[in-house]
Amino acid sequence: MRPDGWHLTEDVDDFLARAGGFLRSRPGPHVMQSTWADRVRTRGADAFGTEAPLFGTLEQAGEVRATFYQLPPRAMGLSPLSPEQADSLAAHLAALGHFLPSVNADHGTAAAFAEAWQRHTGATAKLRDTRLRLYRLGTLTPPEPMPAGRGRVLGEQDLEQVMFWCGEFAKAVGEVVSIDAGSWAGTRFADKRYTLWETPDGTPVSIAGMNPLIGGQIQVDIVYTPDDLRGRGYAGAVTAEVSRAALTAGAQDVVLFADLSNPKSNALYQRLGYRTLTDWSAYDFSGPGAQAAHLG
Repeated sequence: MRPDGWHLTEDVDDFLARAGGFLRSRPGPHVMQSTWADRVRTRGADAFGTEAPLFGTLEQAGEVRATFYQLPPRAMGLSPLSPEQADSLAAHLAALGHFLPSVNADHGTAAAFAEAWQRHTGATAKLRDTRLRLYRLGTLTPPEPMPAGRGRVLGEQDLEQVMFWCGEFAKAVGEVVSIDAGSWAGTRFADKRYTLWETPDGTPVSIAGMNPLIGGQIQVDIVYTPDDLRGRGYAGAVTAEVSRAALTAGAQDVVLFADLSNPKSNALYQRLGYRTLTDWSAYDFSGPGAQAAHLG
């Protein structure tokens, strides 16, 4: 049995061997932990940059109580933490001389860690304007009536179309990412299965993606309809198609994130049967403790 406290590793297999049961115990709140650990496991650590990913577990009496991951230069992601757990992690990383660019987690955890990181390092924390809500599917309720058209699953032969739509989505949400044939494999978009909603004449009008099945859960990500095609039911139709496909694939839990600044999308997901799990926030750090995105 290891001593109580935070334990850090660059070995994703070691992390999953220790934390897998904990992550599966609350698949919704742990969705980002599970997703990014699985991406590192399947693609390899060097797929996400020149610096090694870092994972951590908080262990007490031989049990994992909390986790984190960091893939420089991305934000640190945290499982739900109590204020005391957040403080102990901030103190541990600060004592080791680590630096953090940002953190994201459920709102209470992110706020507690940001406050603790400021206290232990002197960094300045700024809450991002974008706030998300994490939903879990209850009973799927497809739109009635559905818009004319059909859903079509995109395959390898549709890569150019997939990259185009993902690029449009990234621009719409302000995500800075290069999406082309050379960079595609290293993006977070590459491991999803996509469904396109097409009008009866074959015109593509909306797209939705879903992540692989991980620990009995599938995350719906992304959902995008161009501005001039919104309000016609296409997003609801394609989201319902992907949600149904996730259930058919064996998912016991289906989750998705929605931007809280968009009341229409939040209302849509609720009509489809999605129910609130938690709100999600990110804090950016500047000054001491934030000079670089380097961890270890």
